[in-house]
Amino acid sequence: MDAFQRRKRQTDLRNGEANDIELANASSSKEHRSVTRGHRVNHNGHRVTKHIQPEGESGRSGFHPLKFLKICFRSASPACAMVNVLWPVVPAAIAVRYARHDLTLAVFILNYIAMVPCANLVGFAGQEFARKLPRVIGILAETTLGSVVEIVLFMVLLKHGETKVIEDAILGSILATLLLCLGLCFFVGGMTQDEQHFDEAISEVGNGLLLTAGLGLIVPTAYYITLSGNAEFADVTSEEELQRNAVTISRITSIVLIIAYGFYVFFNMRTHHGIYDSIFLKDEHKDKDRDEDLAKNKLTLTESLIALAISLGLVSLIAVNLVEEIPKIVEGYGVSETFMGLILVPVVEKFAEHLTAIDEAYDNTMNLAMSHVLGATIQTAMFNGPLAVIAGWGLSVNMDLNFDLFTLVIVILAIIVVGNFLRDQKSNYLEGALCVLVYIIIAVGAFYFPTPHHAAAAGETTPAEGGH
Repeated sequence: MDAFQRRKRQTDLRNGEANDIELANASSSKEHRSVTRGHRVNHNGHRVTKHIQPEGESGRSGFHPLKFLKICFRSASPACAMVNVLWPVVPAAIAVRYARHDLTLAVFILNYIAMVPCANLVGFAGQEFARKLPRVIGILAETTLGSVVEIVLFMVLLKHGETKVIEDAILGSILATLLLCLGLCFFVGGMTQDEQHFDEAISEVGNGLLLTAGLGLIVPTAYYITLSGNAEFADVTSEEELQRNAVTISRITSIVLIIAYGFYVFFNMRTHHGIYDSIFLKDEHKDKDRDEDLAKNKLTLTESLIALAISLGLVSLIAVNLVEEIPKIVEGYGVSETFMGLILVPVVEKFAEHLTAIDEAYDNTMNLAMSHVLGATIQTAMFNGPLAVIAGWGLSVNMDLNFDLFTLVIVILAIIVVGNFLRDQKSNYLEGALCVLVYIIIAVGAFYFPTPHHAAAAGETTPAEGGH
């Protein structure tokens, strides 16, 4: 009966899609634009540039320094704007890194904090740029740009041969987004609404892709753990051969996962674009801050690109400074390598995306929040992580998906737990609190997880000797 009702719902949604979009466009026409002398005019009375969406039209062109700084400091939400008070830490972090490189702990802490406003600017600039694109394409672009911080960190870690930290960071990023961010979305939204509902098209596709990604990530580890130390296979496979095979399996798996991610993007942008466009548009009209948000000044296209260039440059510089200190912190201060990769790195790299999703949940636009949470998780599992493996292949670094059993089991269980929460298409603060508390338990376990003996010599290992 459930399957029949699900198919009927999907059919009704597709049949009503044209009407939904037509009504939405009619509403949008009344609310956001009018036709004056043959030109479109948006909600603020600005003439809409060709190929730019009305909600993203700034009414200006080029680059205006004072307006640029004022708009960027205002940021996307009050929470994001509060983060901008940390900007003085950025020059301080860079100065201390080059003036007093011997202050390892101070350099690490300052650069860790400095990553937050830089990542926040990446998120804001990506959001401003996404507003100028069609709705579904814009959300995908915003999610992708938000993940650039993660990709930069992975590439810098890869260059320094920190493959173990990357492996933990891949799974840690999934955990931080699924449990911490989604849990905070459920909790914050549940404090304003008894229950929040999200569409089946968002949760079902997201849950299916997460399970697919989890299966792909577990195969190299399952292969290695099954055969390593097994007397039955001792005469057939040596330890060196097992490691080589695990790397090869990881590379093939990474290629397949990237192809799967391509299908997901095509699914969103082409074959089911209308369904998602209708869902997101309805959510936007439920946003209680919609009128205030529409009235805000926007960055021009040029300013959005400049903000992205500045923020990505700073993120790259801060990432290099941060990564250089990781081996010293692990070795000199007794911080677990697993805690570093599983908790500390993912939290800072995903900070901007988390704030955006939590703000959307607070505004009762749960489908938008879910799309950011699940989209970021799927991109990490099916694109960013596999991309690190492929990049390592090109750099002759033995980067693979042969994770620790401890972290992998936790991530698979987290995917299953969250999948159960998504099944009924509704959320409340209790589910959110449970997700956050589970994440805290995992963080405690990672903090006490011992660092392998070989990690102490990691700094002496050349990139080509990285991996297991």
